[in-house]
Amino acid sequence: MGRIKILPEEIASKIAAGEVIQRPESVVKELIENSIDAGAKNITVILKDAGKALVQVIDDGCGMSEDDAVIAFERHATSKIETYEDLENIRTLGFRGEALASIAAVAQVEMKTRTQEDELATLVKIEGGKIIEISKTSHPIGTSIAVKNLFFNTPARRNFLKSNYTEFKHAYEAFIRFAIAYPEISFELISDDELISKFEATDFETRIKQIFGDEFFKTLIPVDEKTEYVSIYGFISKPEFSRKTKADQFIFLNRRYIINRSINHAVYNAYEHLIDKGNFPSFILMILIDPRHVDINVHPSKLEVKFDDEQGIYNFVRAVVKHSLSKFNLIPEIEIEPSGGIKLHPPSEIEEIKQKLINLTEPIKEKIQKEQQYSLEFLTSSFPEAMTAIQAKEDIKKVEKISQEIQSAISQSVEERGEEGISFMQIHNKYIIAQIKTGIMIIDQHVAHERILYERALDSLNSRSPFTQQLLFPQTIEVTPADMAVVKEIKEHLESLGFDLRIFGKSTIILYGVPPEVKQGSEKKIFLEIIELYRENSNAEPNLSVRENLAKAFACKTAIKAGDKLTPEEIQVLIDQLFLTRNPYVCPHGRPIIVKIPIEELDRKFGRI
Repeated sequence: MGRIKILPEEIASKIAAGEVIQRPESVVKELIENSIDAGAKNITVILKDAGKALVQVIDDGCGMSEDDAVIAFERHATSKIETYEDLENIRTLGFRGEALASIAAVAQVEMKTRTQEDELATLVKIEGGKIIEISKTSHPIGTSIAVKNLFFNTPARRNFLKSNYTEFKHAYEAFIRFAIAYPEISFELISDDELISKFEATDFETRIKQIFGDEFFKTLIPVDEKTEYVSIYGFISKPEFSRKTKADQFIFLNRRYIINRSINHAVYNAYEHLIDKGNFPSFILMILIDPRHVDINVHPSKLEVKFDDEQGIYNFVRAVVKHSLSKFNLIPEIEIEPSGGIKLHPPSEIEEIKQKLINLTEPIKEKIQKEQQYSLEFLTSSFPEAMTAIQAKEDIKKVEKISQEIQSAISQSVEERGEEGISFMQIHNKYIIAQIKTGIMIIDQHVAHERILYERALDSLNSRSPFTQQLLFPQTIEVTPADMAVVKEIKEHLESLGFDLRIFGKSTIILYGVPPEVKQGSEKKIFLEIIELYRENSNAEPNLSVRENLAKAFACKTAIKAGDKLTPEEIQVLIDQLFLTRNPYVCPHGRPIIVKIPIEELDRKFGRI
């Protein structure tokens, strides 16, 4: 006889079960998916010993006939798909036909099920994959599946289960994910005869409040965008409520919970420098897409998916999250404490501007740039939204146009401002102060200019259409081997920024031209500083892209410095350019650009209130 043998069905079933059922959480997940696919409006989950002794799921779905109830425990038995074409257009949570067979192979299962047409329910008992009883019993319309003594016949697998606390935590998290995704269904969780959670059927927003509480909900920003290809809705946390862990991050694809690093990174990247390094935002995002554009048949757990346009989804999520963040005031406020100290408050929400922006195209952008008479406060609240929306259009190509004409908003702002205009004052050649309707606004001139140059540099690097100012006398620069290696690595990107340079030998660079932002007489110094800072950034942030790293270094070293005196005209140009950036609130390194002192705070300090 040969050495290769076909495994007995019993062993093959246990191996297959190991891929699908890993712990009580897997049982909870698979059974709730079946209940939802059956059209249930009420689902109850009962656990004993954290699911090790019992996992029972009771629903009021369509139920099964006796024939279906028996065959449902066979491997690859399913009502969800019939042909290969169905596999490419999956609209149900379950479809493999493996869950019940896998559960039955490693547990003692008792199922009661009844359809609306049947007077009596069907009772099926299975132990270790073998049917031991089929009979009739009483039971309301729907299905109840009790899974007892999980892994009773595979003690090695049972020994790998963690403590009751850990197993319950995993099961509870699975339960919560379904409760989030299906607010129209009533969910109930009972553990060791104690009611843990009960969520009545409601709408999506109320369900979030039911699960996480009103206080958590107040920290969230709504997200909502629809296109023909993909749509997204849900909530993201305000930047000041970011956390040190990745807790409370949920992504649902067609209401199926998934794990996707690309989407997670898109959300994180959208926050740019609004959150501290090492912190993470919370989010609950529901992504809707035609099933034909996504493959969920990647892994038995169905947690991993593949998109036919991964980059497009990444850009869409990033742009929409950035657009949602732009609707809220990200300018911190200052409170002067009795001791004389200054306390920086996190941002508060902006009042929604009465007239939102429409037809955000380049001609309108040019029109905005020509307007010189609207108030600084209107700029602060409105332009980030406008500019981010423009970026969103570029990123996802087709973001739905948002409402109403911009000119009426500008006119209204001009009317509120009056004829006197806004005056700016530079103090200590470092900060710019302006009076606004709600108090005083203070701008750090260096980081403001840094933000302007950073975005301008990114645009040049992305478009590769630099503007170079040729030097009257080319400058020769001697560099170290380490710096030369950096220059050779990023030479193409330096040229995209506007540097015209040639490399001679192992340590010589000749500079023929520089970007117009480089101060005359400082070309050599600034060039070397950019290379040095680029290298430092690479060591500190290894995952930073070449373009972003170079843009940061360029902006930092060419920006106006603290101590540089500015003329009134230069101040006005700086302010105008700042509020035309996509993110005028923080510099590329995360430092605030603007702070506000509310008039109420000044009144309080002087004893007026």
